[in-house]
Amino acid sequence: MTTPEVLQRIAARVQEIAADYEPPDFAHVPDPDAAIFLCAVDHKTGYEREHLVDGKGPFAGSELMWTVGLRSAEREPGLLTAARLREASAQDVIRWFHIAGESVGDPARRAALWRDLAAGLERDYAGSAERLLAACGGLLGGHLGLIALLRPFAAYADPLAKKAFLFAKIAERRGWLEVIDPQSWEVAADSVLMRLALRSGLVAPGPLASVRPATRDAMKLLALESGVSPPILDDMLWELGRNDPDLLGRDAGDLVEPPRELDSAWY
Repeated sequence: MTTPEVLQRIAARVQEIAADYEPPDFAHVPDPDAAIFLCAVDHKTGYEREHLVDGKGPFAGSELMWTVGLRSAEREPGLLTAARLREASAQDVIRWFHIAGESVGDPARRAALWRDLAAGLERDYAGSAERLLAACGGLLGGHLGLIALLRPFAAYADPLAKKAFLFAKIAERRGWLEVIDPQSWEVAADSVLMRLALRSGLVAPGPLASVRPATRDAMKLLALESGVSPPILDDMLWELGRNDPDLLGRDAGDLVEPPRELDSAWY
């Protein structure tokens, strides 16, 4: 359990970093449909190298996947929609995310996640992510909130709702969602944030099943203590901490996050 002393020390560091931090506005994401479908397949990408995309970058991992996916959508208008993706195949996924001789890993699973999401959107929301956002009425939490409305889709069934909160964060930042229960925001417990939490002493080492929820709970406390909202804290720590594992300190030593769940479609 995080001690008050540790929490205060790390909160002071967060405030120091936040003073000069500008969170992303996600202006490159064109609409709610693009956001919901790219969030749905945003887990371990499988790209082995960094790449320039149309002279910009280099990009790696999740940023590379989004950049290449959005480029494909520009070239094929209507690509990131339920009507187009309800019959997506593994070969489609490989083609849409291809860059310089490689593509995303596990294309069959990503295609299946897209087909499931497309079918559900067509069944319940006339194929529209915008209608799904309207259905939550600005709520994140509760059985009528956005996180609960997303959970029936296989891509968004993670109990810690990493992808769901990513979609919510993009939607709010782009002005598609006005959140009326900000106390329901949570920070994602991905590999970057787990590593930061472990090395700084914010959470204790252990198996993935304990470190992931402990990281999320500790980050919620850190957001309250530092005065930096969970979605901003999430962005800041991921963006600055992915290449600096000691961003929040190294008081606990040279710790690394637990191994990924190789079969997981969430992380």
